[in-house]
Amino acid sequence: MFDKLGKVLMPVADKLGKNKILVAIHKGFLISTPLIVVGSVFLLIANFPIPGWSEFWAGVFGKGWESHFSDIARATFDIISLLTAVGIGYSYAGEIGADKIQSAMVSLVSFIILMPTTISDNGLASLKAINFSYTGPKGIFLAMIVSILSVRIFKWAYDKGHTIKMPHGVPPAVFDSFKALIPSGVVIFVFFLVRILFEFTPYESVHNFIYTILQVPLTGAVDSLEAQIIYIVSCSVFWLFGINGPSVANSVFSPIFGILSVENLAAFEAKMTLPHIYTQQFVDLFQTFGGSGSTLSLVILMMTVCKSQRIKKLGRLSIVPGIFGINEPIIFGLPIVLNPIMAIPFIAVPLMNTVLSGVAFKTGFLPYTNGVALSWTTPLGFSGYLSTGSLKAAVFQVILLILGCAVYYPFVKILDRNYLKEEHSQTKKDKTEDISFDDISLDDM
Repeated sequence: MFDKLGKVLMPVADKLGKNKILVAIHKGFLISTPLIVVGSVFLLIANFPIPGWSEFWAGVFGKGWESHFSDIARATFDIISLLTAVGIGYSYAGEIGADKIQSAMVSLVSFIILMPTTISDNGLASLKAINFSYTGPKGIFLAMIVSILSVRIFKWAYDKGHTIKMPHGVPPAVFDSFKALIPSGVVIFVFFLVRILFEFTPYESVHNFIYTILQVPLTGAVDSLEAQIIYIVSCSVFWLFGINGPSVANSVFSPIFGILSVENLAAFEAKMTLPHIYTQQFVDLFQTFGGSGSTLSLVILMMTVCKSQRIKKLGRLSIVPGIFGINEPIIFGLPIVLNPIMAIPFIAVPLMNTVLSGVAFKTGFLPYTNGVALSWTTPLGFSGYLSTGSLKAAVFQVILLILGCAVYYPFVKILDRNYLKEEHSQTKKDKTEDISFDDISLDDM
């Protein structure tokens, strides 16, 4: 069964892992991640989930001190689409061999061209300005599309030789800028036509069209328990064959998880009702503990109830990385890969965590994740509290960890007994094969 399934999954993983568009989108989001994390820290300080926190600091810094921290947060969250356009444009250019800097700039300009620049004042007057709603989470999906298309058009025009030739001896910076002039003009003209055409449609702009037709349905589809089950099971199954499951699955799911998280973050900053359950924080902090397969439960059992020296020593070596979500030592050292005994709990535990967490959030037992960008390496307990502002979430994570131990227990005990038999057999073999030179006498020869 494993061989047949491996033959199906390996080509799929290879194609997804090598798809230049998906790789570029994933890398593009990673470029803006540090800024989002920093902005999240400032927002968390302004809204730290401790009773009396705001009042205490108001006595030190004065009333309204939170606004200064929120301004920093908005400096990143309100332009997340612009960051996405630059990041994906830069990354995709690297994938297809185009000029990275010029491509990033062209992506940004193309995105802004499609953006409505008129704001109505209750129908009485119009102002020339940029509406931050288009540069925030609402515009992320369009930024992805525009970045890919603009860089592709830029590369096509460049490769066709539609460039200005400069004489030898011109400084490289000047040479490159003039060479990119005509390809950049082609890209801008194309998106100018697109803008004009959409102004004659009921949607009035490309932003409204993409948001209504694509972004809302896709985010709605991913923001569901069914989608989460598909995601977490696929991650586990890929790992069983030695393929980094999250890397494969995230190439498809991660951009949408990011949109859901940013929308929750924007609502949290505006002190509005949080709209989504299944954000990136849900994926990182409530589905698995200790890495894919939620193997922190397994590591605890390896250290405490197993008797095989192989398993106990591996458990001790893996506990610290496991606390911070790193479990490659377990996956390849136990191993999990191609291990039919451990395959069942490796899939079942994160699936259980997903269903129980989804129900807990859906029923209101736990508050939704606030979208604050916590690292996936944040230990459980801390991550649950900081991502929701509720101590119940931290306790709930511990309960899931214990339940994971219960599911892993019978399977790891089977493996433990097998390894223990092998160790006893090896010990007997070593004793049998042990030769003492003291027993050898030259008189016997």
